[in-house]
Amino acid sequence: MKPARKFRVTKQREVILDELRKVVSHPTADEVYRMVRKRLPRVSLGTVYRNLEILSQNGLLLKLEMAGTQRRYDATTANHYHVRCTSCGRVVDLRMDPLPGVERRIGDACGFTITGHRLEFEGLCPRCGRRN
Repeated sequence: MKPARKFRVTKQREVILDELRKVVSHPTADEVYRMVRKRLPRVSLGTVYRNLEILSQNGLLLKLEMAGTQRRYDATTANHYHVRCTSCGRVVDLRMDPLPGVERRIGDACGFTITGHRLEFEGLCPRCGRRN
């Protein structure tokens, strides 16, 4: 990933980060927008989208781009894994340590210099599993 240029910490960026740190739900940009509007009623959806991109480029939040779903955002930037419900779309953090040595092993197997990884599991959450 290309290093991001320096940026200012604006009121909008502060509020976006603050709101994301309050939740564990991995909200979409639209959901972040609704959360932020409670504190900044005049903020535009475009401003929220633009600032989410800037904050993710600068490593202050994670942008989760999962197959077939809207992007979601996560204020927990430490390496961790996610599980996504294929029925309702809910995303939760897995409470387990990252796989030890996986980046080195993958790099050795393919010749790439691995700089990071993301791992997503999918399945049915407990609520959706009871319905099926």
